[in-house]
Amino acid sequence: MEISMENFIRERITELRIKRGLSEYKMSYELGQNKSYIQSISSGRSLPSMSQFIKICDYFDMTPLEFFDIDNKNPSLVRSIMNKIKLFSDEDLMLIYSLVNRISDNK
Repeated sequence: MEISMENFIRERITELRIKRGLSEYKMSYELGQNKSYIQSISSGRSLPSMSQFIKICDYFDMTPLEFFDIDNKNPSLVRSIMNKIKLFSDEDLMLIYSLVNRISDNK
């Protein structure tokens, strides 16, 4: 069964909020919104505007692309690693690639 984009956004915000141990009220407050803002998104009564969506992504320290990448369990750590890897030589990249393959094959 395919999930609608609206439901995905609601569920993803809820998932990320719970993962951080935040109440709907606290997240609403920290985003500078009224106390029921996140609750209205979670319940399906509203969706964030584009500018609010960007603020929510910033709040969770992720890009919009990372928000929609449900396989990425730790976006800020992966982004940090990727930023450092970009500076590696080809030889070092091949070593990292070999290591990642080895670890992946053992799972």
